Amino acid sequence: MSARDALLKVQRQREELAAEETRLRESAATELGRVLLECGAETFEPAQFRQLMRQLATLGIDESLKRLASPSKAS
Repeated sequence: MSARDALLKVQRQREELAAEETRLRESAATELGRVLLECGAETFEPAQFRQLMRQLATLGIDESLKRLASPSKAS
């Protein structure tokens, strides 16, 4: 196989992987959407939900759950 043929093969594989990634991301989004419906989160404002998810990603799930479970400190 020539270098050109190998390069073309790699480019095709990259395109196939990109398409597969898109399909899997959409499938994962559908699964998460079902979870949102199950817990009643469909009423959240998208901007607030996005902010919540970004904060969750920053803190991590375990830390976020720990903070939510702890009693709030009154001033």
